[in-house]
Amino acid sequence: MGIDDRLEMSRRGVLAAGAAGAVVVQSGLGHAAPVPAAEKTVFVPLSLEVNGTSHDLRLDTRTTLLDTLRDHLHLTGTKKGCDHGQCGACTVIVNGERINSCLTLALQHQGDKITTIEGLGTADKLHPMQAAFIEHDGFQCGYCTPGQICSAVSVLEEIRRGVPSHAQEDLLTTPQATNTEMRERMSGNICRCGAYSNILEAMAEVAGERA
Repeated sequence: MGIDDRLEMSRRGVLAAGAAGAVVVQSGLGHAAPVPAAEKTVFVPLSLEVNGTSHDLRLDTRTTLLDTLRDHLHLTGTKKGCDHGQCGACTVIVNGERINSCLTLALQHQGDKITTIEGLGTADKLHPMQAAFIEHDGFQCGYCTPGQICSAVSVLEEIRRGVPSHAQEDLLTTPQATNTEMRERMSGNICRCGAYSNILEAMAEVAGERA
């Protein structure tokens, strides 16, 4: 059998297989891949304490804490930036710890105490960190500011509690609110306006008041 014959047989084989497949499909004998059942939306009851107020909600299990705050409780001070936990714009304080609210589901926080920018202070009675940001022009365009302020408040609390960081040469020593220490701890909050030095000045002022 020459190479031309083998090629011809191969071509015929392909055509025959295709024709057979078409007949099977047209006759209804073929089995299509099973279509997955539509995902069911599951709602769960959830209780949160946000800025000192208790909220009883019933949410889709896939709802993030960020969307819960913004869309269900209408606390839009917390901003949605990258929605991937990379910019820190959505930082809130949960049980005293700062977290990126876009990376956590609301149902993971049953009974938790959450503080957003609205819970730190009011226009008539600003939190010291809010006042310092204004004084040192630490906000610029302002979109990242709520997350920056929540993180800054929590950073100083971390230092006060002696929580170590990568900036420390000796992890057994008590951390201080130095420029290097605060830069390291605030590195998860990205400001494309470049207000970092002003933010650090605001934090240093508040840290000095506490000292």
